[in-house]
Amino acid sequence: MRLVFAGTPDAAVPSLRALLRSEHEVVGVLTRPDARAGRGRSLRPSPVREVALEAGIPVATPSSLRDAEAQDQLRDWAPDACPVVAYGLLVPPALLPLPRHGWVNLHFSLLPAYRGAAPVQHALRAGDDVTGAVTFLLEEGMDTGPVLARLTETVRPRDTSGDLLDRLAEAGAHLLVSTLDALEAGALQPEPQPADGVSLAPKITVEDARVVWDHPAYAVDRLVRSCTPSPGAWTTFRGARLKLGPVVPAEQGPQEVRLAPGEVHVGRDQVLVGTGSTPVQLGQVQAQGKRAMAATDWARGVRPGPREVLGG
Repeated sequence: MRLVFAGTPDAAVPSLRALLRSEHEVVGVLTRPDARAGRGRSLRPSPVREVALEAGIPVATPSSLRDAEAQDQLRDWAPDACPVVAYGLLVPPALLPLPRHGWVNLHFSLLPAYRGAAPVQHALRAGDDVTGAVTFLLEEGMDTGPVLARLTETVRPRDTSGDLLDRLAEAGAHLLVSTLDALEAGALQPEPQPADGVSLAPKITVEDARVVWDHPAYAVDRLVRSCTPSPGAWTTFRGARLKLGPVVPAEQGPQEVRLAPGEVHVGRDQVLVGTGSTPVQLGQVQAQGKRAMAATDWARGVRPGPREVLGG
């Protein structure tokens, strides 16, 4: 089939590479416009655009698919199907019927659970043991279209959203190719999503990533892992923001340390912080304008005082 691939971030790259290796022909790529990134805030192409240009595939970077020029380009490419992975732009209703096999979206949850932009982060924050990915046909509703195929993935105890998304992106790439193969062969029957089990997964904001130390240790742990690497969990110390890497709920024994929520305790080889239940052990931290470092190195530099707290 003739394909136009729509995707933008790193999570979409395995799918584009898999399609380029497949028997299908990628005739064009849609991706978000270049964005400013890094300390110099220079314009950088999306990861998908970089891969497409390396492969010699024509790329379009419209700011909206309602743009007449973008729509003309899409019609000139005359795709049989448009696979979509984390593209980031809405497909207007007028374009949905354009490819005869539809817009085939790879979504990183088991729909109808976690419809929205951040399904992996929300699954981790909820403490799910199993998640997965589906391919489904786009329609006007957000992630409401009929499902074509699915896979499941076990959530590991120390997964961050980055870890889990990497695995789903690789497994999902194979699912996307096999879905397109089956569509071409007429071997798939789309299944409407059930009305029960619907949940939403909106984008995680920076404020959503702020640690609330009154919450129990398991909730703090899930929050931090769900926000690693993006947008990055954080708290404050002495009025300045402190970014947190994954924490570990501390093992409690006969010499257990009792700490108030947010209270910092510096030991010989660990830094503990109190929560609404048992303490957590900090891993890496990053103060504003500084590099990331082990919490023990940070504590040696700032020397937290008795009963000094994070987030206060």
